[in-house]
This record gives sequence, structure tokens and C-alpha cells, in this order.
Amino acid sequence: MDSIILLVDIQSFYASVEKAHDPTLQHLPVAVSGDPQRRSGIILAACPIAKSYGIQTTDTLWEAKKKCPELVVVRPRMQVYLDTSIQLTQILERFSDQVEPYSIDEQFIDIKGSEKLFGPPQTIAKKIQETIRNELRLHARIGMGPNKVLAKMACDNFAKKLENGIFWLTHHNMKQYLWPLPIERMFGVGRRMSRHLRQMGIRTIGELATFPVERLKKRWGIHGNVLWMTANGIDLSPVSRTTFYQQKSIGHHITLPRDYRTADEIRVVLLELSEEVCRRARTQHLMGQTIHVSCRGANFDIPTGFHRQSTLPYPTNQTMFAFQHAWDLFLRHWDEQPIRSLGIHLSKLVSDHKMQLHLFEQENKRMKIGYVMDEIKRRFGDTAILRAISLTPAGQALDRAKKIGGHYK
Repeated sequence: MDSIILLVDIQSFYASVEKAHDPTLQHLPVAVSGDPQRRSGIILAACPIAKSYGIQTTDTLWEAKKKCPELVVVRPRMQVYLDTSIQLTQILERFSDQVEPYSIDEQFIDIKGSEKLFGPPQTIAKKIQETIRNELRLHARIGMGPNKVLAKMACDNFAKKLENGIFWLTHHNMKQYLWPLPIERMFGVGRRMSRHLRQMGIRTIGELATFPVERLKKRWGIHGNVLWMTANGIDLSPVSRTTFYQQKSIGHHITLPRDYRTADEIRVVLLELSEEVCRRARTQHLMGQTIHVSCRGANFDIPTGFHRQSTLPYPTNQTMFAFQHAWDLFLRHWDEQPIRSLGIHLSKLVSDHKMQLHLFEQENKRMKIGYVMDEIKRRFGDTAILRAISLTPAGQALDRAKKIGGHYK
């Protein structure tokens, strides 16, 4: 028997959670937006009423207000949204032990074998929908399919547009419903890829599905084969509870509250980012051997910036060692123009249970210091111990400690 996989998506998640917590907002146009004073005044979510005015995610706050002067703007509360997402997972786990979070507001669930307890697949979908509505006061849209990719496309292209919010896409009806859609509506096809495909004469998902796969592989390699498989509704990846445990890199990126113009200012933030990334690596008992640094210039009219990487002599999760290499990499590529965002990543991850010993360096002791600092922060809070440089005007560590995902808790 084929798997029966559901993608459960919560409509306008952040905005819907705010309405669920404050019934007075129920019939008002509501949007969740960042803080415009810190260059994060972007619409993160808009309720259906707000969307009826033409407001879209990623609109700037002033654009949204122009479209709907009576818009109610709510600042994001990331801890509340994370807690709600966990509650959603717990509800789904009542129907199956195979639940895979895909994002904060989307989760896959494989209900194969659950029919004996809860009834036919569509009945299960309705019961899930009703449970979420009754307990969380949120509206779920559910895409159904024999695999994850069809469930995802069923939700995005059909369930979200239906009043009952449920659609079942199968290998038998995909030619009727999925194949006539524009190529841009296929999962995994962004703006750039759709442009390339249209230049090859591929305008619909069906045309991609019937296109010679060898030509796609010749141009894009494995990714070309994945595109062809997606168009044909083929996806061999199971619903897995451990998907997010298989990290390929650890990183952190920050949009600065103002333009940073001097090397001294930028150095402070890069050290703080190195500290955060290495702390995350230590938490998972990992080390990385490739360091990535990226930045974006402050001039919107003339986009500048770079993304560069360098291989370290040996894997590490030691803050100062990673920072020194990141700083050298930054200085080599920075054009000395003001920047508005900065990021750092560690990749080529390996376990920290094995490490290279050095005759003339105290790397092992330095790494142990990092773990001690992590334990102090775990027990007493992120600001219990800070580097003195973070107390300078350029430092962002104190403010970031109040946030989750770049937004206040």
C-alpha cells in the first residue's frame, strides 16, 4: 500500500496566532511586521483581510500602510509562534508517529496505518483540521498525496484556494490538475529557474514532465533529474522525524541597525557572529573545517557585497580561531564601503569527539573554555558572560539575546 502523506499548513501563521490570542483583532486587517527603527519594517505575515487590500509578505511597512491605512500592525512574538508550532506537532502526533516539521507553520504527517483508528484518509484530514481549529483556533490547509512533493504541491496550488482547505493529488489525477499549471507553480522552481526553463520552451509542469530527461541532466546534472522527477510526481524521501538532525552547515546572519562604516565596528559584529556560530556547533558536538563570510553593501541602488569561503587547517568550533580566519577572509574581499548585513557559516561538519592534537598550541584547552562559557550561558542566560567588546556601541550581543530568529521573543 502506498503511503498517504499530508502537508498541514497554517493559514497566515503569525497573523492567525495573534488573532487567536486577541479576539478583538478577529475582524480587522492584521499584519505582523518587524521594527522599522531597526531596518526590519517588513511584513512577515498578513491575515486574509489584510491580503484583500493587496498587502503581501515582504512588503515594507509604509507600502502596506499606503494600501490599507487602517491596518493593525503587531510586532512579532517569536517565542509564542514557536510554542504554537510545537503544539501543532503534538496534535499531529495523536494521529501518527510519523510527523516531520517542514517549517514553523508546515508539517508533514504520514497516516499510513492510521485508517483503522481514525477512518479513511480524507476523514483523518478533516479530523486534524477540526482539532487544530478547536484547540489552537487556527485554520489549517491540508494537501494530500502519495509522497511529500505531491502533498506539498496539492497544498500550495489547490488546498489553499478551496473553501474546505483540503485537496488530494495523486498519480492518477495529476495530469488533469497539476500538469496544466505554469512552470512557476512547481515546487523547487524559482524565478531564475523558470526563466531558464521558459527559454527552453518549457512553459507548464506537464511540458517539463514530458521533456527528455537526458537533456535536463546534461544541463543541470542531478538537479535536472530532480526537476523531471518532481514534475512527474516522483519523490522517494520518507517522512522522517530526524530530518533536521542532518545539518550540513551552521551559520548566523544579521541585518545591522545602521550602516557600519569602519573596520573596527564590523570587527565587533563578526566576532559576535563567530561566537554564536561556534556556540551552536559546540551544542551539537560538531566542528567545521570550511568558514564562509558574506556581507551586503548599504547602497540599495548599486548592490554590492560578497560571499566567500576558506578551508581551515583543521576542523574547529573554537571562537577565536574561527574568527581570525573569518576576519582575514572579510578584509581580503571588503571594498571598504559601508555594509548593512553580515553573515558567517561553518560547513564540512564533523564530530568533536575526534580532534587533531598540536604540539605547540593549546587548542584543546581553548575549546574547553568555550564549553565552559556555553554552560554558564545555559544556566544563567545568554548575557551572563560577554566579551567586553560587545559592550561598545557597535556590539549587538545584548540586543540579540532578547530575540529569536531576528525578532523579539
